[in-house]
Amino acid sequence: MGRGKIEIKRIENSSNRQVTYSKRKNGILKKAREISVLCDAQVSLILFGASGKMHEYISPSTTLIDILDRYQRASGKTLWDAKHENLSNEIDRIKKENDSMQIDLRHLKGEDITSLNYKELMALEESLENGLTGVRDKKMEVHRMFKRNGKILEDENKELNFLLQQHMALEGVGNMHGQWI
Repeated sequence: MGRGKIEIKRIENSSNRQVTYSKRKNGILKKAREISVLCDAQVSLILFGASGKMHEYISPSTTLIDILDRYQRASGKTLWDAKHENLSNEIDRIKKENDSMQIDLRHLKGEDITSLNYKELMALEESLENGLTGVRDKKMEVHRMFKRNGKILEDENKELNFLLQQHMALEGVGNMHGQWI
C-alpha cells in the first residue's frame, strides 16, 4: 500500500516542520551520494535550514570551486566578479606574506638557519643586534624610571616622616600643658 499524496505547502506546526526537514534532508543527501556513486556524476549540494545550519555534500571526485566554475561557465551567470577575484588575490598575497613572516620568525629564534647563505645570515645578525639594542635601551629607560620613582618615593617618605615627627612633637607639647590640639 502506497502513501497518499501530500499538498506541497509550508508546514505550519514547527515541530512537524523540523521533523520533516530532518527526514527529507537526510533523504536528499543520501540521493546525492547515490547518484554520485551510481552514475559517476559530479554533485554538489548545500542546504541551509531555518536555523541557519549548513549541510553539504560534494562528490569525492571534485571540489566545490570546480563545480561552481562549471556552473558559471554552463549557465553564463557570474558568481565571481572582479571584486571577489581581487579579494581572493589579496588573501593569497597575505597568506604568502604570513608564511614569509613565519619563516623569518623561526630564523630569528635560531631555527631553520642552515639553509641561509652568508648575506642572509649577516642580515639576520644585524636584525638581532638592532633588536637587542632596542631591548637594552628600553630596559635602561625602565630602570631609570624605577630609580626616579624610587627617589621620589624616598623624598616623599622623608617629608612625611618629618611632618609626623613635628605633629607628634606638637601633640606632646599640647599634652604637657593639658591641651589637645
